[in-house]
Amino acid sequence: MKHLLILGGGTAGTITANKLRKKLSKAEWDITVVDRDDKHDYQPGYLFIPFGIYQPDEVTKSRRKYLSDDIPLIYAEIDRVDAEAKTVSLVDGRVLPYDQLVIATGVTPRPDQTPGMDDEGSWYDSVFDFYTHAGTTALAEKLKTWEGGRLVVNIVEMPIKCPVAPLEFTFLADAFFVEKGMRDKVEIVYVTPLDAAFTKPIAAKAFGTMLEDKGVRLEPEFMLERVDTEAKTLVSYDEREVPYDLLVTIPLNMGADFIARSGLGNELNLVPVDKQTLLSKKFDSIFVLGDANDIPASKAGSVAHFEIEGFVENFMEHIAGRSMTHKFDGHANCFIETGHGKAMLIDFNYDTEPMPGKFPVPGVGPMSLLKETKANHLGKLGFRWAYWNVLMPGRPMPISADLQMAGKKVPVA
Repeated sequence: MKHLLILGGGTAGTITANKLRKKLSKAEWDITVVDRDDKHDYQPGYLFIPFGIYQPDEVTKSRRKYLSDDIPLIYAEIDRVDAEAKTVSLVDGRVLPYDQLVIATGVTPRPDQTPGMDDEGSWYDSVFDFYTHAGTTALAEKLKTWEGGRLVVNIVEMPIKCPVAPLEFTFLADAFFVEKGMRDKVEIVYVTPLDAAFTKPIAAKAFGTMLEDKGVRLEPEFMLERVDTEAKTLVSYDEREVPYDLLVTIPLNMGADFIARSGLGNELNLVPVDKQTLLSKKFDSIFVLGDANDIPASKAGSVAHFEIEGFVENFMEHIAGRSMTHKFDGHANCFIETGHGKAMLIDFNYDTEPMPGKFPVPGVGPMSLLKETKANHLGKLGFRWAYWNVLMPGRPMPISADLQMAGKKVPVA
């Protein structure tokens, strides 16, 4: 019997386990998933909690419920991977052997990596994140009674999970305060290490214009050095300062600490892999999926979904000793909430930036690319159902894993 061990029971780990269980012979391969608890959060839902659109208990379900019944789920903290011995040691002392390993442990916000950010008395009082269940829940309570002032939305450093989420939060905050009749009491500042509102020029221009139209000030190329919580000020490495009354930050995102202990990752605990096959650059028995790898693509649920479509076929070829023929192109597809019941949609990959058009049916839609529509907003809300009922069980989605150019309008240079 051969052993496939999957570290992480989130989006990438769950989809992978369920899809491979349907492919691999049960007489030849067992599949085991390891994660620290039984709480699987629908992380895109974190965005909506501060504004009362979702409640905290609406985004959490059981990991066990969404894994095939014949896949064991071990609840434990991971200590380290010994890639030479092909074992995984758990904190409780157990050692799990593997023939093939999939690392899908994602990334987490690390406020402790920025001086002052998580100071006692300020963290979850005047400084918040919305990338964790605790953070978004605390922020929801804060916004119920906040009377206004300067709201600063800050990205510490890229890459981060869902790179459009900070923009979405900003747009939703603008709409939230408009609908509460207090927008004139709130100054919103968007502070980013990028030189524009987004990484891709066409989308960056569209988002930048939207920020301007909503009266949001953009502070680009701001590399945060520390948070001065006494003065309520962000301080950059070039000594620029941005004061705040309420800070909503996206802390440095890092991979799991066991990656560092195992000597597998870079300075952010992300594992270097071939960007087309997701195979570790150092070990031919380790694949790294979802946010835990270092590929130059968005750390988003759609990327995990698209990369796994080809990975499953590659894995079957790999264990059969054949060359892997399915090349992941970096495809990402993201809804961007813009407030007041509308949203945008972007579709892009490693080499092609977002552009206007219709999606998923060329010329028909019903979704519009790089355009605010109600249909896109409904698509964003409807995705939660698809996440739990189609993606997690490993069922096919009617969207190509590779970027399709049909229906897109290529801008004239």
